[in-house]
Amino acid sequence: MSSKYIYLLLSTSFIISCKNKETVEIKPVVQDIQEWVFAPGQIEWDDSYNLTAQTDGILLDANYDIGTVLKKGSIIATIDNQSNVINTNTASDQLVIANENLSANAPALQQLKQNISFAEAKYQQDKLQADRYERLQKTESIAKVEYENAKLAADNALSNLNALKKQYDLLLQQAKQQKIVTKGQLKNNQVVQSYNKITVINDGTIIKKFKSTGDYVRKGDIIATVANPNKLEIVLTIDESSIHRVKIGQETKIQLNTDKTKTYTGKVNEILTAFDNASQSFVCKILLTDTLPATSNIFATPLEGNILVGEKKNALLIPREYMGYGNKVLLKGQDTALIIKTGIVSTDYVEVLEGITANDILAPIKP
Repeated sequence: MSSKYIYLLLSTSFIISCKNKETVEIKPVVQDIQEWVFAPGQIEWDDSYNLTAQTDGILLDANYDIGTVLKKGSIIATIDNQSNVINTNTASDQLVIANENLSANAPALQQLKQNISFAEAKYQQDKLQADRYERLQKTESIAKVEYENAKLAADNALSNLNALKKQYDLLLQQAKQQKIVTKGQLKNNQVVQSYNKITVINDGTIIKKFKSTGDYVRKGDIIATVANPNKLEIVLTIDESSIHRVKIGQETKIQLNTDKTKTYTGKVNEILTAFDNASQSFVCKILLTDTLPATSNIFATPLEGNILVGEKKNALLIPREYMGYGNKVLLKGQDTALIIKTGIVSTDYVEVLEGITANDILAPIKP
């Protein structure tokens, strides 16, 4: 079926004056007429998103189906990736060690504290000895070299004490840095582990399902598509020859392929200016004024649309087979065809704007 059809709705049939099969007079008739453009399409959602796998593994507990209503934050499935769990547990254990290295009972810090205490005591002892030798040297009770040796010992003890204090500060700083790094690794691994859970971002309804329990998924695979069912829209594809007839606000009739006994009414809400290469057509969006049934079988179903692109009252119409090439019409009793000016033209009927009247009798165009 072509992507464009023109439907003409007439209030009555053509008037055919006839007494019998030998006497048939076809005249133009004045009737109301409507022109419709046919367009296939489907239901889409203006507010939808994909639930995507963020890690590799086997999909578990995927207990959902098309039409399932979801709440924000709910988990619809998990991915079995044990390496993410192991990495998180390892980082957690390392953080425990990092905290212990900063505590008062940390072995390395305790050892340095003891060394500092010993160095502090030695310095005090050496300084006391140097002060005493200084007094003795002033009274020339000892040789100058003995005082200098005592002073050198005190200076060395002070340098050793200061070096130990700096070593303690450096070790404490390294322990703090290690804690920061380990804590960051834990948080990062917790985020990666959270990728094992397929979590709903916003309230919505599943409209497409791509993966099921037991499927192996890779990072980037789409698990399902979720949409807000209150923001659905009808998307129709219009071919190039008909798009110029479609305007915003035009009445549209929609039939779902799942139930063609019902017709839903809407209006053209948006016409996309860009040509869609995938469908090789133009796209327009329909805003429904009727409500679709709240059942799961409408999700992703194809449909048919008819857009009312023209409507005229009291139009002069003739059968399409009575107009030849170049808009030529032959009247009864004449050998030369007339050229008429046409309005709406379909496969069945032609609207005549100029050239003949309702009183003229038509004759078949000779091939």
